Amino acid sequence: MDDKVQTFTTGPPIYRPPKGRMVLGEGPIYRANDSTLHWFDCLSSPCELYILPVDPESGHPTGENARIIALADSLSVAAFRRNKPGSYIAAYYQGVCFLDEASGTFEVVREIIPTAERDIRRFNDGGVDAAGRFWLAEIDVKATTFDLENWPESYGEPRGRLWRYDPDGSLHLMIPGGILCGNGVKWSPDNKTMYLNDSMGMKIMALDFDLESGNVSNQRILVDFRATGAEPDGLVTDNDGNLWVAVYSTGKVMVFNPDGQKLREVGLPAKYLTCPTWGGKNHDILYLTTARDRTQDPDPNDDGGHMYMFKPCQAQGQAKYEFGG
Repeated sequence: MDDKVQTFTTGPPIYRPPKGRMVLGEGPIYRANDSTLHWFDCLSSPCELYILPVDPESGHPTGENARIIALADSLSVAAFRRNKPGSYIAAYYQGVCFLDEASGTFEVVREIIPTAERDIRRFNDGGVDAAGRFWLAEIDVKATTFDLENWPESYGEPRGRLWRYDPDGSLHLMIPGGILCGNGVKWSPDNKTMYLNDSMGMKIMALDFDLESGNVSNQRILVDFRATGAEPDGLVTDNDGNLWVAVYSTGKVMVFNPDGQKLREVGLPAKYLTCPTWGGKNHDILYLTTARDRTQDPDPNDDGGHMYMFKPCQAQGQAKYEFGG
């Protein structure tokens, strides 16, 4: 460990689901007008949406239980819709949908991956940019079974793609391939750089971003995890442009500056971290979803499958953008 990297640890979970551990908590978003935290257990059967009231100052739950809504398909990322209270835009396995908070029903807006390809590709993560456009990243399901060190040449490059769905209903293919497991779609505070994690490709990528047109270019690797075997999962940026990355299977949130230099690590008592989001009155509280240990020999000391939070020192983020349609 570099002596210049600061290390911190968090406390126990702030929320434990009454059913027991979540299979795979994902996609947290915070709503300021009623101080509620929203996320999914995307691999439970059925998929479940959680809505948890939290105190805007302390960040802790204001009651014992969240509202839990069973859903008809697996969702792993969502955003609030601008001027549409109680409605989310979300990515389901095959495309874009609108989700109603009151009933839990969702309307398929755009099917992108045909049902026949559901075992080949699926959507995993995404985000909304400052212009209100929804970005969706895919997983190459078949390729996730391959060993990166012994990649079959006959397969070619990974087939995961990145899409952009605009408020006017138009759909744009932004990256046509090369993504193994798309995750952590986020932007720098000045909206000039877009970040995209390839979790199973074990790298954080940066792209030049043009806010007006929504175009991306100059894709490059910002942080390469391949020598460590770690998988960068969800991420957020703070107001200084630093990246806060939930690194799956490590029990750590790792913080990198915009040049890819590691600044600090935050340790949790859960090994499988999935996604962070900023919340609280001043967006200075970091909430984190986690997954339970699903290995054949689970660690009895692992406390995954619950919701965590902590207040980083001298760090503050922004509310996630809302979809413009």
